[in-house]
Amino acid sequence: MSYLSQTPEDKKTQEALLKQGAIPEHIAIIMDGNGRWAKKIGFKRVFGHKEGVKSVQDITGACHQLGVKHLTLYAFSTENWNRPEAEVKALMELLVKTLSAEITFLHQNNMKVRAIGDLSMLPPKVRADFEAAMAVTHQNTGMSFTLAISYGSRAEITNAVQEISELVKDGKLNSTEITPELISQHLYTKEMPDPELLIRTANEFRVSNFLLWQIAYAEFYITPVLWPDFRRQHLYEAIKSFQKRERKFGGLLS
Repeated sequence: MSYLSQTPEDKKTQEALLKQGAIPEHIAIIMDGNGRWAKKIGFKRVFGHKEGVKSVQDITGACHQLGVKHLTLYAFSTENWNRPEAEVKALMELLVKTLSAEITFLHQNNMKVRAIGDLSMLPPKVRADFEAAMAVTHQNTGMSFTLAISYGSRAEITNAVQEISELVKDGKLNSTEITPELISQHLYTKEMPDPELLIRTANEFRVSNFLLWQIAYAEFYITPVLWPDFRRQHLYEAIKSFQKRERKFGGLLS
């Protein structure tokens, strides 16, 4: 399937969304339900992950068409390393295969590939492929397509605290100069704005150690749809919901 497959109805819906309100600049998605989807139809969990790639393609294409600036997908957490070895190996192989197959399209459409997380934990082949994809697309100015892989927000924040502590220790920074803005500049996401919309599939109501600092004021959208079934029509519904929210950021609307 093409990332940019678009029916007349899709185009009509997208035009309506663009007219009726702001499109989130940064959408983050916790892709949940691959294993349950596969189990429901009598297949192994890995089959669900493979089918989930189709959802990634469709959602990436739709976000690109809508002018979303940043799309961040939670692909593999630090806790996921505790899964059965066979599943982890299959997931790593799937990541490499998918990235190799899609990098040309992403590059031709001016998208920038990013990866956030502890990449040092990745198998050498996986890490090398991600670094190559990021290098190839580094100069692109379109939508940033970011995969959170081997990612854990607590580890990210801990790393930021350690970096800032070293600056204070070396006399390069006074502790009174530590601000939320400074902390943000030491996170993996320092080159992108905080998410405005966080989507989680499979009807789970938790953030699972994902972008804990960055989602302080994100709007949440929870859907019962399992990730392999999640398509652009579901994305449109999430954006419609976002456009109806009153975003006060702790203050009052005038």
